[in-house]
Amino acid sequence: MTDQHLFLADDDATAAFGRRLAARLVPGDRLLLYGDLGAGKTALARSIIRALVGDDMLDVPSPTFALVQPYEAGEQSILHADLYRVVDEREVDELGLSDTPGAIVLVEWPGRASHHFIDSATGEFELTVPPGGDGRHVRYNFADERVV
Repeated sequence: MTDQHLFLADDDATAAFGRRLAARLVPGDRLLLYGDLGAGKTALARSIIRALVGDDMLDVPSPTFALVQPYEAGEQSILHADLYRVVDEREVDELGLSDTPGAIVLVEWPGRASHHFIDSATGEFELTVPPGGDGRHVRYNFADERVV
């Protein structure tokens, strides 16, 4: 995997990046979203999901308490997971994130999952807020050298 770096100046830039990324996703993609609280993981996932579903106003809440929020885009299943509250990596297997092979899966806080789960990811995104709090940096890569 080759690291790519991008600076997103604001939420509009994050949404635009999410739309570009959504256009390149294929069934079965699993994206891991790393970053501290407030880094923009949910904002990026929200923009990807809205683009895939084709509804810019779709309510896409953080799955922090539900752990997994499912969506449908025609025949395409999309799963948005937040593993922040997961205590044991074995709990991730019970969430069913691997039960639909063709689903596009977006996972926040993936570090709480097993190495096998992480190693099978298609892409990884690490979001950070620079000193001063303006915008966000994104470091990303894809297993198949896809460029966003």
